[in-house]
Amino acid sequence: MQKDFNNHIDKNLSILKEGRLLIAISGGIDSVVLAYLCKNLNLNFSLAHCNFNLRAEESNKDEDFVLELAEALDVEVFIQNFDTQAYADENKRSIQMAARELRYDWFKELAQQLKFDYILTAHHADDNLETFLINFTRGTGLNGLTGIPMVNGNVVRPLLPFSRLQIEAFAKEQQINWREDASNASRKYLRNKLRHEVVPILKEINPQLLDSFQNTLSHLNDTALILDEQLSEFKKRAIVSDDHLGTTFRVSEFKNTTNPKAYIFETFKHYGFNEWNDILDLLDAESGKLVKSNSHRLIKHRDHLILATLSHAEQSEVSLYIKECDTAINTPFGNLVISEVDAISETPNHIIYVDKNRLKFPLELRLWKTEDLFQPLGMTGKKKVGKYLKDEKTSLVEKENTWVLTSDNNVIWVVGKRGDERFKVKANTKSILKFTV
Repeated sequence: MQKDFNNHIDKNLSILKEGRLLIAISGGIDSVVLAYLCKNLNLNFSLAHCNFNLRAEESNKDEDFVLELAEALDVEVFIQNFDTQAYADENKRSIQMAARELRYDWFKELAQQLKFDYILTAHHADDNLETFLINFTRGTGLNGLTGIPMVNGNVVRPLLPFSRLQIEAFAKEQQINWREDASNASRKYLRNKLRHEVVPILKEINPQLLDSFQNTLSHLNDTALILDEQLSEFKKRAIVSDDHLGTTFRVSEFKNTTNPKAYIFETFKHYGFNEWNDILDLLDAESGKLVKSNSHRLIKHRDHLILATLSHAEQSEVSLYIKECDTAINTPFGNLVISEVDAISETPNHIIYVDKNRLKFPLELRLWKTEDLFQPLGMTGKKKVGKYLKDEKTSLVEKENTWVLTSDNNVIWVVGKRGDERFKVKANTKSILKFTV
C-alpha cells in the first residue's frame, strides 16, 4: 500500500509534498495509518487530536495514545478538549454534528493561526460508499451522490482511493498499533448500521463493489460537471441583480426551460428549501407570495423571484442620529456623507440637497414606519410612505430595507428614492446641506 500511496500523492496530490500539513488524528486505525504513510513519504506534518470527552476514561486513553504516537513519529501534536455534550445541548445539535462542527472549526483555526497549508483527514473508499448510501436513503440531488471530494478548500483526503481492507492489511503488515472505538460497533447510528448490515450484503452480491462504485462516482462527477456548466449559463440569463438585499431572478427564464422544477431545485437547493412544489407554484403566483426555509425566503415580485435571507425581515428598530457637526455616518446600506455646498449640481437617487435652516438637529435615520407621512418632491399633498412604496411597485425585500431621514420626526428623505418638498432648496435658501449615500 505504501507504494500505491506514494504514486497516488505524486500523480494526484503533489501539492502535499511542499506544504505544511495537519493530520486530524483520532487514534483509530485509519488516521494512524495515514500518519505512518505520510511519515514514510517524508511529508512535513503535525498531528491534531480532539478529546470530545464522550467516552469517559476511554477518551483520555485515546489522548494518551496520540501523545505516544507523536513521540514515536517525532512530530508535533496539538490536543484540544471539548465539552461536546454541552455544545450539542446549547446549539441543538446531535452529538455527531456537534463533534463535527467542533473539530473542523478547531482544525481551521489551527491551520490559520499556525500557517498549515492543508488539513488531512483519513476518509477512505468505504467511508465514501457509506456517505453515498446515507445521502441516497435521505433523498438528495446529484451532488449528494458524487461522493466525498478529495480536495475541498484546504481539507484533503489522501486515502479516498483505498479500502478499509487495504488499510487493515497495511497496519497488520507493519505491526502498527491503534485504538478501537467501541462505538464503531454500535448499530445506534445510521452509518454504523449501513457499515455492518447493508454494505456486507452488497459486497456479497458484488465482490468488486468498491471498484464498481468508484466507476459510478466517476460517471456521476462527469455528469455533475456538465450540469454545473448548464446551470452557470442559466444563471447568467436568469439573474437580474445580486446585492445586499438579495438575488433577483427572471421568472421567464425558469418557464422557458423544459423542466422548470429541476432548474428551481438546482438553483435553490443550498438555501434550506424543501417545499419544491410550492416554489414551482411561485412562478405563477401573485406578487408578495413567498416560501420560507430556516434561513432564506423566496419571494414573488411581479416578473421576478427574489432570494433573500430571513434576517432582512427581522431587522431591529435601530435608529442612527446625525449631529450638526457630523460629516459622515456608517449605515446598513452604506456610508452617508454630509457636506455643506454652495449650489445644487447632479441629483441622482443616492444624493439629496436640503435647506439646512429648515432642519432640527439631531436628525434621525431609521427604517420607515406605517404611520410615516411625507410630501413627495414636486407634489402639494402628503402621502403615506407605505402608499408611495406600493405605487412605486417596490418589492417586499426593498420595502423592508427602506430607510427614512427625519427631522423632528418629519420625513426629509425616503433614502435613495424621493425627497420631501418641505425641505427642498429654494431661491432664498442661504445654507445648502448635501447628503450622499
